[in-house]
Amino acid sequence: MTYDRLVCANCAAPVSEGRCPVCRANRARLQQENPFSGLNPMALIALLAVLVAALALLAHQTA
Repeated sequence: MTYDRLVCANCAAPVSEGRCPVCRANRARLQQENPFSGLNPMALIALLAVLVAALALLAHQTA
């Protein structure tokens, strides 16, 4: 899950903005748990598309 959609219960601001200490702590915790959590969904889809294309190219060259 990306943290750009989470809302802080302490200050009611998006966690990605890090307005209060609770936001900053949760943002840091989420970043440590998953290094890809900072990427937006479109970047993850683009990364997946590049990996699939590389795999298809590799399969085509070996056949």
